[in-house]
Order: sequence, then C-alpha cells, then structure tokens
Amino acid sequence: MFFDLASLTKPLVTARLALDLLDLDSDRRAQLGFLDRREPLTVRQLLSHSSGLPPWLPFTGQSLSDQLAQGFPEGVHILLRKAVPGVVTYSDLNFRMLGELLELETGRPFAQLGAEASGLAPAPWREAPVFVPDGPDAEAWRAARPEVPLPPRSPFLPHDANARAGMRGHAGFGASPEQMRASLTAWIGQGFPRRMAIETARSTDGAAWGLSLQRSMDGHGRFGQLLSRLGRSFTGIHVLADMDDALPVLPEDPEGPAEGSTAWWMHFGYTGPALFVRPEDGACICLLAHRRGPEGELLDPLRINARRMAMLRRFVESQS
Repeated sequence: MFFDLASLTKPLVTARLALDLLDLDSDRRAQLGFLDRREPLTVRQLLSHSSGLPPWLPFTGQSLSDQLAQGFPEGVHILLRKAVPGVVTYSDLNFRMLGELLELETGRPFAQLGAEASGLAPAPWREAPVFVPDGPDAEAWRAARPEVPLPPRSPFLPHDANARAGMRGHAGFGASPEQMRASLTAWIGQGFPRRMAIETARSTDGAAWGLSLQRSMDGHGRFGQLLSRLGRSFTGIHVLADMDDALPVLPEDPEGPAEGSTAWWMHFGYTGPALFVRPEDGACICLLAHRRGPEGELLDPLRINARRMAMLRRFVESQS
C-alpha cells in the first residue's frame, strides 16, 4: 500500500527542513520579491500560516509576488480570497515560499532535501497511490486562469494541481506504512514536534497554530475528545492504514464547539491522511486513509473527517 501524503508534507518535510536550515525571524521580503509589502515576511509567519498570503493561487511558473501584484478574481471561489497578516489563514502558498527559500539558501532541489531529511518518497513515485478525483483546486484554477490548462494527470504524481505543476513545500511526498513509521520515528526522535508545538497565531474561529501543527481541541465530535481518552499511559508510534472505500455513518454533530485545548497537536492531508502527536512524550498516531468514496467520487470534508474519526475511534477503543 502506498499513500499520497499531500499536506502531511508540511510538518514532516518542509517544517523540519525550515527549522534546521532557516532563521525564523529574518525579514524575507526582498529575497522572495515582495518589495511592495509593508509588513515583514518571516519564516515563522509562513510556518504558522499567519503571513497574510491568500489560501491558494495557480502555480503557472510565475512568481507569487507578481501574481499578487496583478491581482486575482477575489471571491469567485472559496480558495480565492485575501488574508490578513497576523491572523491564521491556512495557505499552501506559505509552504510554497518555504520550499523556494530552502532552495535559494541551500542551492539544492527541495525534493532532494526532503527525501534525505525525511526518508519519505518524493514524486514521481514508482508505485501509484489510490486515485483521487479532481477537487476544489481544479475548480479554482479554472476560475482564476481559464486560459491556462491544468497540468496533465499522472497516477505517479501528487493529486494536487499545484504539486503536479511543481509547487514545492506543501505536497509531493508519499509513503508506505513502513516508510511512514520510520520517518515518524526519526521526526519524533529528533525533537521536531516539541519545536513545532508553540502557539504562534490564531484563526478567526480561535484555532491555535504552532509552527506547522494545529492544536487539537476538546469537545463533542472533535478529534481531541477521542484522543483525550487514551490517557497519559498511552505511548508509542502507531501507523494505521485503511484502503476501505465504504463510508461510515456521519455523526449528528461532526464538529461541536471547542471546550479547551488538549495535549495533542495535529495536521491533515487533503488526500485523506491525518497525523496526531503529543509532543511532551512523542506519542503519535498516523492515519493513512484516502479520499475516494464507494462510487469513485471525491469525499467532501464532512465525509473524509467521518472516515478519519471512524478509524481513530476504532483504534482508541482497541486500547481500552
């Protein structure tokens, strides 16, 4: 079994490289071409999604600073909207910039740097993961740049249209369960979760982000509620792989109100995987799932979270 890790690339590859190789607080405006930006632009902002960069823009080979200077059709798609510096807006563009910075400062390709640091497999892959239909990024591409065709599909390249077009930093890595376990063992052993689990910025809904990890919150229907049932005696690294296309029943309230933070931090991948880690002792659960439904359709956010919740619930119950 082989899985497209999608945005799990952010904490497992890009953030670990940035924390080891980049100064977090130097102003990077000139280096990245943002000469008209008023606020400083730092690696710390990029890692915490608080830079003020929009969620997404097509990767056509043009520099991001030039794209932003030209403008984009704001509001025609949920991915095409502006953001405010200092407030979390989850954005693939933050990690595109980190990937570019890493290449600028090391003189080496991002995929090569990431493979050496993480042990994960950079695309193109020898083994194809589960096919995932096009999703919102393809719709947003057509809305933003209708005159530019989407990059061609290949089963051996990442799902995300940006990654297929060469976007560095936010996607592009895959793994078998065995590779994932080895990579997580090194990632935790080298202390990266502790370095990332520093509350740095908040989104408008109060969600707290560290440096590439989000704080897990407690409350009915939330992942943190299940994770809290494991208790302090729970230890180890657990990689759970699931190739089942069947859908779990949606819970009545899949995302209840937050009732406080937990000791766990998390990150999700667009194609289905999820990562939960407790930095204080390195306890870790990785769900390797995919986002295809029983009819071959792309699962919506509620359905993919229901699949993740079902996987996590089965595991938690097996530990009691």
